[in-house]
Amino acid sequence: MSYKLFLDDIRTVSMVYANAGEQDFVIVRNFIDFKSTITEKGLPAFISFDNDLGEDVNHNILSDGYHCAKWLVYESGLDLRELKFYVHSANPVATEQIKGLLNNYIKHQKETL
Repeated sequence: MSYKLFLDDIRTVSMVYANAGEQDFVIVRNFIDFKSTITEKGLPAFISFDNDLGEDVNHNILSDGYHCAKWLVYESGLDLRELKFYVHSANPVATEQIKGLLNNYIKHQKETL
């Protein structure tokens, strides 16, 4: 089942994508939900990343979009070669970190798998 994932603690889908709505994405607000959704449903076809996710008071952890991207690369064991993603974070440094990590890993996987 192909799906799109929207990671953001505050924004709605329509705040980022003018022609899309909540029904077009599985929405997750923190690292725990990001990880469990991908573990249960498999890798989405597309991920939209925010970075600054605030404190997850339910799980008493701080996490961000970069943390989620690192989990995909270093721990998930998933084949990311076909992953499409966009970083909609307002944090320009974090945006480049997420893009750099994912693009480099996807390139590595395409060359070695």
